[in-house]
Amino acid sequence: MSVFDEDLFRKGLEARRSTLGRDYVDQNLATADDLSRPFQEAMTAWCWGFGWGDPAIDAKTRSMINLAMLGALGRLHEWETHCRGALKNGVSPEEIRAIIHVVGIYCGVPMALECFRVAKQVLDDSGRM
Repeated sequence: MSVFDEDLFRKGLEARRSTLGRDYVDQNLATADDLSRPFQEAMTAWCWGFGWGDPAIDAKTRSMINLAMLGALGRLHEWETHCRGALKNGVSPEEIRAIIHVVGIYCGVPMALECFRVAKQVLDDSGRM
């Protein structure tokens, strides 16, 4: 029995692959085991199908919101993943800098410094720095 809606899963899989890359997403799904597979599938349907699939907010704006929220929460592993996705969704290095400034203002300088550290690595890796 599936714990998610198949249509939302397909929609979410498309959005997730578009933002994070087919190889990254397919590897995550392929390496999921009996413990993590239900979560991977439900997260793909709910977060990516329902959340990212809502046409009220475009992918670029959603990427920018995610960077601000993940920075605020200090979730740097996910911040790095979504920073890479943000570049794919059209977020410029200048916009990433401005987002990190907001994180610093509302969440503190140490968090902004960590986001800058991760952003520099992502931008270096992508050839955008």
